[in-house]
Amino acid sequence: SELTGLFVERPESTTVIKGKNVTFVAKVDSSDLLRKPNMKWLKGKWLDLGSKAGKHVQFKEAYDRNSKVYTYEMSIIKVVEGDAGGYRCEVTSKDKCDSCTFEVTVEGGSLPGHHCQGDAGEDAGDLDFSALLKKREKKARDEPKEDVDVWEILKDAKPCDYEKIAFDYGITDLRGLLKRLKKMKKVEPKKSDAFLKKLEQCYSVDKGKRTQMHVELHDPNVQVKWLKNGVEIKPSAKYVFECVGNKRTLTINKCNLSDDAAYECVVGEEKSFTEVFVKEPPVTITKLLDDVHVVVGEKVEFECEVSEEGANVKWMKDGVELTKDGKIRIKKDGKKHTLVINEATIEDIGMYYVYTNGGESKGELEVEAKELEVLQSIADLSVKACEQAMFKCEVSDEKVVGKWFKDGVEVKPGNRIKMSHIGRIHKLTIDDVKPQDEGNYTFVPEGYALSLSAKLNFIEIKIEYVPRQDPPKIHLDTSSTGSKNTIVVVAGNKLRLDVEITGEPVPTSFCYILLTHTSNPCTIQLSKCPPLRVETRTTLSSFVIEGAERPDEGQYSIIVTNPAGEDRAELTVKIVDVPNPPENVRCMGVGEDTATVTWDPPKFDGGAPIKGYLMERKKQGSSRWTKLNFEVFESTTYEAKKMIEGVFYEMRVFAVNGIGISQPSGNSKPFMPIAPTSEPTRLTVEDVTDSTCALKWRPPERVGAGGVDGYIIEWCKEGEDNWVAANKEPVDKNTYRVKGLPTGEKLLFRVVAMNIAGRSPPCTMKQSVTIREIMEYPKIRLPRQLRTKFIRKVGEKINLVIPFQGKPRPVVNWLKDGEPLENKSVGIRTSDFDTILFIRSAERDHSGTYTLSVQIDNMQDKADIHIQIVDKPGPPINVMVTDVWGFNAALEWKPPKDTGNTDITGYTIQKADKKTQGWFTVYEHNRRPSCTASDLVMGNEYSFRVFSENICGLSDEVAFSKNTAIIGKTGNTLQYTIPSDMSSSPKFTAPLVDRVVVAGYSTAISCAVRAYPKAKIVWMKNKMIIGEDPKFLMQNNQGVLTLNIRKPGQFDGGKYSCKAINDLGEDEVECRLEVRVP
Repeated sequence: SELTGLFVERPESTTVIKGKNVTFVAKVDSSDLLRKPNMKWLKGKWLDLGSKAGKHVQFKEAYDRNSKVYTYEMSIIKVVEGDAGGYRCEVTSKDKCDSCTFEVTVEGGSLPGHHCQGDAGEDAGDLDFSALLKKREKKARDEPKEDVDVWEILKDAKPCDYEKIAFDYGITDLRGLLKRLKKMKKVEPKKSDAFLKKLEQCYSVDKGKRTQMHVELHDPNVQVKWLKNGVEIKPSAKYVFECVGNKRTLTINKCNLSDDAAYECVVGEEKSFTEVFVKEPPVTITKLLDDVHVVVGEKVEFECEVSEEGANVKWMKDGVELTKDGKIRIKKDGKKHTLVINEATIEDIGMYYVYTNGGESKGELEVEAKELEVLQSIADLSVKACEQAMFKCEVSDEKVVGKWFKDGVEVKPGNRIKMSHIGRIHKLTIDDVKPQDEGNYTFVPEGYALSLSAKLNFIEIKIEYVPRQDPPKIHLDTSSTGSKNTIVVVAGNKLRLDVEITGEPVPTSFCYILLTHTSNPCTIQLSKCPPLRVETRTTLSSFVIEGAERPDEGQYSIIVTNPAGEDRAELTVKIVDVPNPPENVRCMGVGEDTATVTWDPPKFDGGAPIKGYLMERKKQGSSRWTKLNFEVFESTTYEAKKMIEGVFYEMRVFAVNGIGISQPSGNSKPFMPIAPTSEPTRLTVEDVTDSTCALKWRPPERVGAGGVDGYIIEWCKEGEDNWVAANKEPVDKNTYRVKGLPTGEKLLFRVVAMNIAGRSPPCTMKQSVTIREIMEYPKIRLPRQLRTKFIRKVGEKINLVIPFQGKPRPVVNWLKDGEPLENKSVGIRTSDFDTILFIRSAERDHSGTYTLSVQIDNMQDKADIHIQIVDKPGPPINVMVTDVWGFNAALEWKPPKDTGNTDITGYTIQKADKKTQGWFTVYEHNRRPSCTASDLVMGNEYSFRVFSENICGLSDEVAFSKNTAIIGKTGNTLQYTIPSDMSSSPKFTAPLVDRVVVAGYSTAISCAVRAYPKAKIVWMKNKMIIGEDPKFLMQNNQGVLTLNIRKPGQFDGGKYSCKAINDLGEDEVECRLEVRVP
């Protein structure tokens, strides 16, 4: 078990006065435990105080549900000197354990010889070992010492008495005693009274294998116990006990590390010990590591598989073991082990190793720097003193940070210098520009081999006095922007155009510049247009637009005047921006896992040509968009692939130009990728008439998520391609009769499955069908149950459905016993393919032979149906008591006149004595018209009655015997005159009855015979005489013959017969016995 800190509070060592009480408290935190912990209080190393609980030592336990803390208390009542010493408490819970020790010191003790006279009661001296030793020492001092050889005593003593003898004779070095005794004593194998052969000293087995331990015993009938670490083992699928003669075997299946233990076999008081060592096979790597190549910032996963579940592996890099931290995670799932590195960096490049105790594997990690795209670079600036300079750039990754440098020296923010990072845009702003700010400025993104540079030019204004007058001249330089006098500005940026002006005298502040905006033709005084302003100095005029927007685009006129004249220049400002989003995104078609989407280009391209489009899609109801392309797609129609059939999707599109990416378009309407089904199968013709054709087919093999809404049937003439739909609405069933077809034409048919995705491929009939009635011979398809006699009871309903075939429709006729069927109680109904004979309530006169005939011209088919209506039978006739002997009476009768229109299946015989007049059943289902009533009571007079029985049941009326049977004390007396000659041949009055019995359960078959002189009885099985077989017991009790069969088996079934023989003749009965195996 793993040693953990489970104790919240530990018992403290203490000093206690003799006779006082002391209590020790321990608290255990169970918040991380799955079950209640087990606490033990021990004294010394081995004495469990739980077995000493009583008046002297008491224990208490409590549990706090809120804090999940168990509180254990041990109290020692009226402490005695023997309670002094070291104590220990142990707490265990499954695989966790903890322990602590404490000392108890007892003060104020009495004399050694009187420690047992304390008030602790019955438990006072349980732990007082030192006092006991002192008591022995005192006794030893009082008695004279004897000259005793301790070693001779030890040689003949049992090992369990060594410690006691050592204490008695003052030997304290037990270990030395045992060593010396071992040298003195010759080790001879001790003969065991119980074991012939003991267990081996140890057994070794591989993990997962099985091992067997054998012992041989003197007594083969003795019981053994198997123990593991002192605990008895119960038989199970893992531990299998075997007992063969005097040999006992313990088999341990699928050994694991928990089976590595000490085992013993116990027979009475004797034991045989052994140890089992479980060898764990080395863990090998079954799936090696693969090399991994990622980009900076991506997640890295090294994965391997080992041969054993739960095995420990070690991950290393550059000789250093890797452990879990904020960046590295190690996962274990069965045999699979994974090393995960979050957000890989260049420092993670190297070779990674995984080690087990049976192998190793390595994999190389390559981390590639991520490429960064510059969407807008920084531009050169020329500014005057006290003005503001702003460098701005835009990169593709919002998370990228960077540094600004001036002439190779990092720029630090201050009162005039500010740096900002908003999204993808990085800005460096310098307020109140000074000459020392001039230089080359560079932006370096962190983690990328990339830099953006631009120059800041500081413009100094110098004024020179020229006494002569020159008209003003505008020096407008826009050559770097492409078209003449055209300035291109990205929307949102600041436009500043410095225009050099010359002239004498220099234009002063009273001069003004007029601005004309062509989109809204007017003349604007600059001081009245806040976003647009002109800053004028001695020889420099600056045209400034703060945060250029699309309305600022157009042509501007600059006019400069002085006393010597004026000058004019035209300036075109073009504002470029990201384009508007595309419009009208829509799905034009779907497939099984594809969809075709189209859209309209944006109305405004941002002033720059559209380079292409980026597409995204998501499932309906989800907020997670998935990119479909990383390279711009130039067309406005796109086919999305790898979609899930039957799931609704939405799409949106981004437009891309040289400035950037537009806002997303509106979401398309939800659409579902779905495909038409495959074609229907097995299109066949069921029936053809002069103007119709019945078709049937099987559903498509592949249906898909759209299901099948129905089928469309089409036909066309052979050799043409003009298919005509036979049904406007799809039909649900797989059969259809096409009507209104041209007679005599050869037509082709095909079937198409329909669903939400449209039509499936057609299933076309390969051969043409001629539309003409087909002559078919008449044929009656008589059901199987009507091919034999059809039996029903009186009053039951008869409904016979008999199908037939034939074309054209045959003529159907019914006859009964060769005569036309004219009985109104018998109904006939005939359709194109079957005829029905219906009788609401059957009567006996409905019995007979019914003949059905179907005829087409001179072709005919007939079938006979034999119907038998049965009823309960009448009573038997002339029931007589023919003989009385012993306690038996023989009866005979004649079958009833009315059998119920069916065979008599048996008779039920009942008896009643004159005293009670109560009827009791003697036999049921008796087949013969005679029987023998047995076990009659002496002195009673009996009368009998008989019911006849058929398949409808017992007769409603009963036949009573015309005479009675009197069972007398000295003989039997009949009411009729007994003939003087009693001789008769054997005659069985009760037959053998067929029986079905269950194997293993004893049974008997019986019959009754009458004969004079007494008949010889012979029992036979399958015509073979049964001899003196102990399995069979034959009995004869006053003419009642019984054959008892003891626990019949499967081979005891067959035909049994009983034969009675005397001088006047013989008789024989037989039955069948069936033995069923449960």
